[in-house]
Amino acid sequence: MNDTDRRSILITGCSSGIGECVARGLHERGYRVFASVRNPDDRAALQQAGIECLLLDYSDSASIRSAAEQVLEQTGGRLYALFNNGAYGQPGACEDLSREAIRQQFETNVFGWMELTNLLIPVMRAQGYGRILQNSSILGFVAMPMRGAYNASKFAIEGFSDTLRLELAGTDIHVSLIEPGPVESRFRANAYRAFQQHIEVETSVHRERYLKMIPRFETVGNVQPFTLPPEAVLKRVVHALESARPKIRYPVTFPTYLFAALKRLLSDRMLDRILRRVG
Repeated sequence: MNDTDRRSILITGCSSGIGECVARGLHERGYRVFASVRNPDDRAALQQAGIECLLLDYSDSASIRSAAEQVLEQTGGRLYALFNNGAYGQPGACEDLSREAIRQQFETNVFGWMELTNLLIPVMRAQGYGRILQNSSILGFVAMPMRGAYNASKFAIEGFSDTLRLELAGTDIHVSLIEPGPVESRFRANAYRAFQQHIEVETSVHRERYLKMIPRFETVGNVQPFTLPPEAVLKRVVHALESARPKIRYPVTFPTYLFAALKRLLSDRMLDRILRRVG
């Protein structure tokens, strides 16, 4: 089987965590993996593993177009699957989020995903098949305090994906949402950098709450309960790629299953009481 015949997939956000794990796991499984990173220095480890690597910045349309063109040039204009994964979380109370902080969150977590997806749908239509996987979150269907920008971005991805699935009905292009809860990654460290950049702790009415949050950001090895390794996500990705009838949603970790059930069973006010306590 030559490279053109192998099932190819573009995975974003592969410098660490879920993206890196999925890229390596699918490469070992025989997929032709195109792994994207934002930082050129993050390419070396992936390339040493034999994975094709490219640069992609979701906040830059030219970068998105360039990455898509590179992949399609290498695959002869075909692509089996896209896994939108690259994202970060902007912590902070809604009233403390500037327009610029919210814009940056949506440029990376929403607008870039939509642009890349829309560039590749015509390719999948022309070849007659494809898989689109979106790495959402437990926070794509329940909201928790102090995460307003991230909550909103993941709710947006859920809505976009649900709509896209309806619009692609009757084709052999399947859209699946991966919904992790706590998974081992650099997510907390990246969120802390965004917090430091955009949140004015000392002038906020939420100052005391922020002061309690900061030690959790700074504690090395601070792991939330029920945290799973990224291989748990890889397992769901494999099913979404290889099942003849992939699921619409793939919950990952106990909290995701729990809150999906609570959202169905409880009133909004009762669920709010629980979310205020765990958030």
